[in-house]
Amino acid sequence: MPKLQQLNKHKASGYWPERILTQLEYGYRLSKVNEGRFNSLLEEAVDYLTDRASEEGVITRSAAVQAEAMISSLSPEAKKFRMLCVGHAHIDMNWMWGWDETVQITLDTFRTVLELLKEYPAFKFSQSQAAIYLIVEEYAPEMLQEIKERVKEGRWEVTASHWVEADKNMPNGESLSRHLLYTRRYLSKLLDIEPESLNIDFEPDTFGHSANVPEILADGGVRYYYHCRGYEGHNIYRWVAPSGKSVIAYREPTWYNNYIEYGSGLYVPEFCAKHNMTTMLRVYGVGDHGGGPTRRDIERLLDMATWPVYPTVEFGTYAQFFALVEQIADELPVVDNELNFVFSGCYTSQSRIKLANRTSEAALYEAEALGAIAHFQTNAAYPVNRFGEAWRNVLFNQFHDILPGSGVIETREHALGQFQNTMATANSARHRALRAISAEIDTSRYISDEPIADSISDGAGVGYGSKDFKVTQVGRGSGDMRIFHVYNTTSTEREEVVEFVLWDWNGNISQVVFEDDKGCVTDHQIIDQGFHQYWSHHFMRALVKVRVPAFGYSTYVMKTKVQEEPLHFQIEPRVEKVEEFFLENERIRVAFDPVNASIRSFINKESGEELIDPNRPSGIFRFVQEDYNKGMTSWIVGRYMDIQCAHQQVKLTKRYDGSGVRQAIRYEMLFGASKLAAEVSLDAGSSMLGFEVECDWQEIGKMGQGIPQLHFHLPFAYDCDEYVYDIPFGTVVRKARGQDVPANGWALGRRKTGSGRSFMLLVGAKHGFRGTDNSLNVTLLRSSYDPDPHPELGIHRFRFAVALVGSESNSELIDLGQKFLHPLHVVADKAHEGRLPTTYSMAGPISGGVAVSAIKLAEDGSGDWIIRFYETEGKKTEAGMRLPGAPRQARLVDLHEEALPDAPAVRIDGDQVTVSMAANTIANIRLTF
Repeated sequence: MPKLQQLNKHKASGYWPERILTQLEYGYRLSKVNEGRFNSLLEEAVDYLTDRASEEGVITRSAAVQAEAMISSLSPEAKKFRMLCVGHAHIDMNWMWGWDETVQITLDTFRTVLELLKEYPAFKFSQSQAAIYLIVEEYAPEMLQEIKERVKEGRWEVTASHWVEADKNMPNGESLSRHLLYTRRYLSKLLDIEPESLNIDFEPDTFGHSANVPEILADGGVRYYYHCRGYEGHNIYRWVAPSGKSVIAYREPTWYNNYIEYGSGLYVPEFCAKHNMTTMLRVYGVGDHGGGPTRRDIERLLDMATWPVYPTVEFGTYAQFFALVEQIADELPVVDNELNFVFSGCYTSQSRIKLANRTSEAALYEAEALGAIAHFQTNAAYPVNRFGEAWRNVLFNQFHDILPGSGVIETREHALGQFQNTMATANSARHRALRAISAEIDTSRYISDEPIADSISDGAGVGYGSKDFKVTQVGRGSGDMRIFHVYNTTSTEREEVVEFVLWDWNGNISQVVFEDDKGCVTDHQIIDQGFHQYWSHHFMRALVKVRVPAFGYSTYVMKTKVQEEPLHFQIEPRVEKVEEFFLENERIRVAFDPVNASIRSFINKESGEELIDPNRPSGIFRFVQEDYNKGMTSWIVGRYMDIQCAHQQVKLTKRYDGSGVRQAIRYEMLFGASKLAAEVSLDAGSSMLGFEVECDWQEIGKMGQGIPQLHFHLPFAYDCDEYVYDIPFGTVVRKARGQDVPANGWALGRRKTGSGRSFMLLVGAKHGFRGTDNSLNVTLLRSSYDPDPHPELGIHRFRFAVALVGSESNSELIDLGQKFLHPLHVVADKAHEGRLPTTYSMAGPISGGVAVSAIKLAEDGSGDWIIRFYETEGKKTEAGMRLPGAPRQARLVDLHEEALPDAPAVRIDGDQVTVSMAANTIANIRLTF
């Protein structure tokens, strides 16, 4: 097209030059996919226009009309291709603004769209995100009827299969399932539409997509996926999950946030020829801050539809386009991996929002599971509507600019306000469920006639533990003897050290013993030198070694026993010893550098292997300055310009010595303008080193200086070129990569050769991991400066652990991650009669290499149970679980809790259910008792 390009120099601004030159270019592109058949005709028109433009100085209307007539014979060929134009409004939830503005953006946008729908009968509109329709219902209900009428006409397409356009890497698999569940239930009822019509996952701006998304979508009845980011390959393809389930994916070849330009149709011939189609999708509508299609967009499309040498231009819907893609579904290329990575900073930025999300997910899982069990055992109320509301708060804040941390201060404030509401529901619900179960446990053997009239312990400690998002340990006993129930919300038995809180107890600490329900003494350790004050009460903390069955509880009793106290000789320093700092039990020995508290030795006592390279300080916090040159500092982790070990002028002390069930050291240090304190602990019988960290972060990122970052760095001595990460409903193996990558909560540095143990890094609410150069990193804090200039200032508390694991079974790794995320809960009780035993596995354990993501009651209020498994080992299995009673009926359902046709039978054997599962799949079992 050299002549045409030359002709463009004569173009004056105006409609007719734009019209004819666009048609000529379209004609050449049409000719190209037809082996140049129309080139000579087009060149005649170009020559004619060139001559006229040379004479007249510009392309005039009359010249354009004549040239258009010269090529009009191409019209039948041109119109064989179609541009299907779908108008939408990309409305970001609380991105650069607060909730009140999001509401008004939505209502203003929809009012514009509704007026345009009145004015232009051919115009159609599509809108995603259930949360947006809830805004209309709550803040402009009169508008809702207008929308419903347009939906019935087929001119307003509902593309919301999810509550919001959510992040797909950091939410867990259960959250991604709940998007589908709550959206379909809500919108099908609100808008009176067929539930099955909500079969498109519209994710135009989501920052990457985890590997099991197609499995989750397929299980929720979603067939089609629209996206822009995270992948640079095919535009139309079949995206296949590890399970083999798939969706048809469309990667936008232009962009989702566009006006209609006269050149919009130029892409059509090549796109259609490439994909063996006659129709190309054209998405248009201004967005981010709402707005949607404009009058000019519609007028241009109506006008371009009349151009003789241009594709057929029609208003349409995504459903229309994907129906056409179905015709070539068997020809589509296959993509069978995750669609990552993009915007690595979003795995860490705005860490408080990430803490809120992870904590909410964990608490709601526990509240629902405990609530279902309490309902079965005691007929306690199950607050299904409150749980739904709490989940919708969580789902809203998984929007792709909220959870990823690319918002402003108003974004964070609203998210954390909703977090408080969510935790009020989750924490009160799980506490009520635990109380209901505890009230039925028979502890009558401990009834005593000890006088308690002067006791103030019953009811002491109200709210204690809430600020750490724990089940509160309120005092419920009096006198010298205290009763405790320890609850396990995970699917395997656990033997761990757990903290008991004793309120207003005035006995002799040296005479304290803890016994299980069989009267056997268990090891314990009184910590913090005794008593502390709390709102006119005092308390003592004890660490106790406990064993608790799967989905069950154990009972422990604190007593005093008069014991002969050993005679202590007066202690005076007689020799001066070298001070060493190490934590050691029967499994591992970890030595810390006495100067800077870095890990200088980590020995697996089972094999004698040293796992730390003496030339590479390990287990350290590093203070990094990231390069700012790429901009978008919330979104992008910049090149490391400077890396400093933060362990300078360390204050190092021994917290607990080796005589109890827990050993610990504590160190404090200053770096930059910040300070950090860490307690590192090792429990008896454990291969896990725990870190409890408090960081007063005062770093501020600035243009021209850099982005301050804090991360934890764990290099090791064995060779590793692959790393395992947990992702929604499974795991993924990635090659070593010098870039932050996402995980739900843990990463494993897998040995390249040999059968020794490997390091696993478990983190409660951090998602940016980096596995490279025989090391594991997790990014803890980043001081990005746009759009929020001060996203992280203040005190942060977080926990993580370094575990030495001998198994690479995904099931066992996931189980370890679940135990870290769901600590044991302690509930104080009184002595009373009851019908439940003092140790009891209320459900579980599970078998077959599967993990549990939900135990809940069905949303329809029937009282049926829903249990959700996911297969973890990548092979066919028989998944089984013991229940608290024998069900009358058990069947497989989909994520919407509806029956699945032709599903494998769920076998019932008394209180045990078993189901066949294919590799990497989800199984949703509905139980009627």
